[in-house]
Amino acid sequence: MMPTDPNLTRPPEPGGLARLAKPLQWLLLIGTSVILAALLDWSGLPAALLMGPMLTAIGFGLSGATIRPPKSTVIVSQALIGTMIAGVITGNILLTFLGNWPLFLGIIVAVIAMSTLSGWAISRLNILPGTTAIWGCSAGAAGTMMIMAEAYGADARLVAFMQYLRVLFVAGCAALVAHYWVGVSGREPPPLDLFNAVDPRVLAQTLAMAAATTALGIALKLPAGGVMAPFIIGGILNATGVMTIALPNWLLAMGYALLGWNIGLGFNRAIIAHARRALLPTILSIVVLISLSGLLAALLATVAGIDPLTAYLATSPGGMDSIAIIAASSDVDVPFVMALQTARLILVTLIGPALARMMAGRTQPSDAPGL
Repeated sequence: MMPTDPNLTRPPEPGGLARLAKPLQWLLLIGTSVILAALLDWSGLPAALLMGPMLTAIGFGLSGATIRPPKSTVIVSQALIGTMIAGVITGNILLTFLGNWPLFLGIIVAVIAMSTLSGWAISRLNILPGTTAIWGCSAGAAGTMMIMAEAYGADARLVAFMQYLRVLFVAGCAALVAHYWVGVSGREPPPLDLFNAVDPRVLAQTLAMAAATTALGIALKLPAGGVMAPFIIGGILNATGVMTIALPNWLLAMGYALLGWNIGLGFNRAIIAHARRALLPTILSIVVLISLSGLLAALLATVAGIDPLTAYLATSPGGMDSIAIIAASSDVDVPFVMALQTARLILVTLIGPALARMMAGRTQPSDAPGL
C-alpha cells in the first residue's frame, strides 16, 4: 500500500492549481476523474474506475494542486477493497496453493531478490545512497518499508517517490495486459453495473464486518492492515458460509477513486525535481522487475497450468490493492491472484527489513547525491 503521510512530500510550488481554493480543486478533480474514468471504461480498459482518478490526480499533482485525501478516507478505501476481495474467496484456493507451494514460494523469493538487487545496483552506481535505494526498490509492503526507511536514515521523499512510481507502472502495465489479453483469449468480463442490487441486511453485515476487522488490523499494526484484515477474516467467513459478503459497485467506485487520488497526488513538481537523478534508473529497475514477473508468470502457467492472465496478475510486484481492483474487473481467478499477492506481502514484511538492512550495509557509504 502506498504511504499516506502528507509529510513525505514537499509542499507544491505556488502557481497553477495552487492558486485555486481547495473546494474548487476538489470539484475539478472529481469532475475530470469521472470523465476520464468513463472514457477509459468505454474503451474497455480494466480498472477504469481506478486508473481514471489516478491519472487525473497525477496531472493535478504536477499542476500544483494542494489537496490530498485525508488519511481516514484512504483507510476506508482500503477496507472496501479488502472486503471486495473477501467476497470472492473460496475454499478451493487453499488446496491449489498447498499443492504447488514450492513453486509459489520460489516465485515470491525471485521477485523479492530482483527488487533488492535493483536497489543494490542503483546504490553501487552512486545514483542514490544505499539505504534509500534499497528501501525504495522494495517490491511491496510500502507502508512498512517507509517506516523502516526513515528509521534507518533514508531520504523519505525519494523512497516515497520510488514506491509511488512502481505502483503506477505496475498498475498501468497490468491494466493494459488485462485489456489486450481479451483479444487473445476471446473472453471479456461482464459490463459494470454501478447500481447493482444488494440485500440491505447483507450490506449492513458486510459493512459491520469491514469496520470491525479494519479496526482490528490497525490496532494490531498488521502490514497493510486496512486491506489484509478484512480480506483474511472476511474471506474465511465467506468461504465457510458463515456470512455472505456483498458491496454495491457505486460504493466500490468511491473506494477506487480515493485510492487513485492518494497515489496520483503524490506526484508533484517538488518531488519530481528532487528525484530527477534517480528517475531513469528507477524506471529501468521497475521495467526489469515487471519483465521478470512476466517470465515467472509464464513459468507458473506452464508448470501449474494456471491461466496466463491470472498468473501475470498474481506475480505482478504490487501494489496489492491496485492489482486486486484490476483482477476483479478482469476474467481471472481472483482468489488465486490474491493468495499469491498476500503471500508475497507477508514474506516481504517478514524478511524485507532485515534484507534491506543487510544489503544497505554491503554498499559503500556515500553522501546523498546533489538532487
